[in-house]
Amino acid sequence: MSRYRSPDLQDRQSAAAAAKKAMLDKFRTAAADPELEARRAELEAHRLVRKAEREAARVKREAELAELRAREAERRERERREAEELAAREAAEREAADAELKAAQKAARDARYAARKAAKKARRKGL
Repeated sequence: MSRYRSPDLQDRQSAAAAAKKAMLDKFRTAAADPELEARRAELEAHRLVRKAEREAARVKREAELAELRAREAERRERERREAEELAAREAAEREAADAELKAAQKAARDARYAARKAAKKARRKGL
């Protein structure tokens, strides 16, 4: 009966090295494949296009937001100016009304004074 002969250390090492070399050659040929390189270049080009599109969309969004902020600031400024003008108009109207009231009060006071003076003069003549 013959005995099964297991591979010795050197045989196992050479088989492992051959398998390793075969795998390395397989990956080298796959990496050097012109179709794969073309596919990688195409994917890179698509990636760059998408990146440029996203950047353009971001710039557009930022421009729209800046325009919106500018319009909002302009609207707030316009409202502030209108409120100031309204307050100034109301203050001027109040001042005019106060001046008119004071003039009317002064006229009434002057009329009373003149009436007292006339009454006093009449009393003096009548004596």
